[in-house]
Formats: sequence, C-alpha cells, structure tokens
Amino acid sequence: MKSVFSLSLALLAAPAIFAQQPAPAPVPDVPVQLDLRTAVIYAVENNFAIRQARERIKEQEGLIVEVKARALPNVAAVGSYTRNDEEISQSAPPSDQNWSIAIEARQALYAGGGIKSALDAQKVIREASLLELRSVINNALLEVRTRFFNVLLARETIKVQEQNVKLLEEQLTNAKNRFEAGSVSNFEVLRAEVELANAKPQLIRARNTFRTSTDQLRQSIGYINTTKENLRRTPEFVGTLEFTPASYDLQASLDSARVNRPELLRFAKIVQAQERNIDFAKSTYRPTLDLVGSYGLFKDTRSDEFDDSRKGWTVGVESNWAIFDGRATAGRVAQARSQARQAGLTLSEQTLAVEVEVRTALSSLQEAAELAEAAVKVVGQAEESVRLSDARYGAGSATQLDVLQAQVALTQARNNQLQANYSYNVALANLRRALGEPDVYLADPAAAK
Repeated sequence: MKSVFSLSLALLAAPAIFAQQPAPAPVPDVPVQLDLRTAVIYAVENNFAIRQARERIKEQEGLIVEVKARALPNVAAVGSYTRNDEEISQSAPPSDQNWSIAIEARQALYAGGGIKSALDAQKVIREASLLELRSVINNALLEVRTRFFNVLLARETIKVQEQNVKLLEEQLTNAKNRFEAGSVSNFEVLRAEVELANAKPQLIRARNTFRTSTDQLRQSIGYINTTKENLRRTPEFVGTLEFTPASYDLQASLDSARVNRPELLRFAKIVQAQERNIDFAKSTYRPTLDLVGSYGLFKDTRSDEFDDSRKGWTVGVESNWAIFDGRATAGRVAQARSQARQAGLTLSEQTLAVEVEVRTALSSLQEAAELAEAAVKVVGQAEESVRLSDARYGAGSATQLDVLQAQVALTQARNNQLQANYSYNVALANLRRALGEPDVYLADPAAAK
C-alpha cells in the first residue's frame, strides 16, 4: 500500500518537475556578417563565465531567503504512534499503544541581534555578487574583444600574404619574359621561383590562424554549434584594425580605477560583510527569547479509542542564555575579527595591484601608439621603395635582388603595421578594463543580470 501511495505521489509530481525545466534556447545560425558590437551583445547573454556569475547571484538570493526564515514564524506538524508491552505501560489501566498529533509554532522574539546581523551580512554579500558579475562581464568582454581583434589580424594578414604572393608571381612572370628575351640568365627565374615558393607557406599559416582564431572567438561568446550546416559557415567579419590615438592622464586614471573597478568595490563589500559577522558572533553572548505555541491531539491514558483522545492548546515563551560556554563565543568573535582584518588587507593588496595594472596598461598603450605611428611612415616608404625598384629594374639600373628585397621589406612593413594596430587596440581595451570602464556597447553591465 505504501509503495502504491509513493508511486502515485511521484506520478502527480512528475508534470510539475518537468515543467520547471525550461526548454533549451534555440541556437541561431551563423550570421552572414558579424561585427564587434554583435559579438559583445551575444556574449553578454551566452558567455559561460557570465552565466555562472548570474547563477551565483541567485544562490545569494536563496541564502537571504534562508536567513530571513529565522525571523519569520516556523510552523510544523508533528505526530507519533508507538506500540509497547502492557507490562511497561505507565498508564492506568495499562495500554499497549500511544499516539499524538500536534501543530507547533515558534516565533523568535529576540536572538541577541544575530538574525539582523546575519541578514545584513547576507545582503552585503549579494551586493558583492553583483559587483563580481560586473567584473566577470568586463573580463569576458575583454576576451571577446581581444579574440575578435585576433580574427581581424588574421584576416588582414591573409590579405598581406596574398599581396606578397601576387607581387612575387608578377616578378616571376617578368623574370621569365626577360629570360626568353635573353636579357637575364636562368638564375633570376630560379630565384624568383624560390621566393614565390617560400612565400606560400606563410599564406597557408595565415589562413590556418584565421580558422583557429574564429573558433576561439566562438568559444568566448558562448556559441555552441548544433548543426552540420553551421560547421561549414564562417561569417564575414566586419571591422578593421584602425589606429585612433587616445590620451589618458596617469593620476586621473588611477583615481578612476579606485572608484570604478568592480573588484575593489567587491572587496570593500566583503569587508563590510565580515564586520557584520563580528556582530553575529557576539550575539551568542546575549539570551534568546522565542514565543511558542501548539495545538494537539493526544491519546487518553484511560482509553485506547481514538475518539476518546484529549485535545487542547499551549502557549508560552522560551528563553535560553549560555551563561558560560567554555569561551566558545569568544573564539568565534576572535575568528570573525581576524577574518575582517584579512578582508581589509586583501582590499589593500588588490588596490595596489590595480594601481600597478593601470600603470602597466598605460605604458603598453604608449608603446603601442608609438609603434603604430612609426608603422604608418614605414609602410609608405616601403611602397615607394617597391615602386622605384620596379622602375629601375625595368630600366636595367637595378638587379632582381633589389626588387625582391624591396618586396620583402614591404610585406614586413605591412605585417608590422597590422601588428602595431592590433597591439594598440588590445592595449586600449586592456586599459579600459583596468580603469573599470564598461564596454562601450554595454551601457550598464550590472543591468545584464
């Protein structure tokens, strides 16, 4: 009978259990085009680190509900049924059974301030969780930006290598034509073929880097592929690695980081929570007072009939005061104070770490800006060098080696410019994160929860 009853409950509860499990959100197809803004917005909703941080906030909200329960009335239904040998029965006449059913209620009237302290601490910890979410979002979106820039760098590197191969193919064709005309030896044809062959592996590597960079970006934004069609699709990435100079003042940057870095704000909240825990630990120095009451049905000692049961209510107060607990409370207070001091030291340590991070980010940005400015001039000079060497080679006043060296220098200059622009954009993104600035495509990261 019991098993049938349990099975019936399980069957009744099953629809509710399955109803609580939301259906997985459909994964969109790979878009035709993908820009940085779209990648950032998609990552805010789908990046796994961000989703886990949101769940930690829900966990803290559940803990707040749990702590609040101590300040609310607690009602329980209790019951018992026992059978015994009549020889050990203490009732008159002797009985071989006993039962009781009751509804009991308890309301905490005073808990030495422990309930309030615990609730205050938990609310502060929830605020710290919101700040942790901001930090996780900033870190995750920095990774998205960096990997999106990696894709753009790989794409542009492919173009540079393709241009290099095209130039070398033209040089090979020119060398063959001059060889057939008898103006150069076969050595120049062979050298042009070798240079072309050496350039093709660089193009192959650039294409592979583009594929791997695309997969890493997909991982950062949290895109899970579920169809065979999407496996063969690669979006057209919209955007360029441009160099747009930006200036930051050191003192203003340090002040901004101290005020806006969510990590520092979070540790400040943790310090507050630990201070509340000191009050919670002290609460056991004081007495507790509860209002209690019950209404029950009890077996009559003179009858075994259920209809003869006695019933009634009770109400009263209960108090407990640990006058001496072996200094257990003193030990808990000492622990709480030490934890609060540790939290304060951690805050100071992280503040120093953030200041160093800001200084390092500013130095990296300055270095990247100088390299990007220099690269612009070098590319222009290299392009002019190739033009002049081609003209001189056509006039017979320059050798094939001069032309090849100019082309190699141009390819290297273009690659250096791409790398410099990439480094500048990454350095700028790192600095903004170090300052605690939200992503430009996200007005309020905390609202994303």
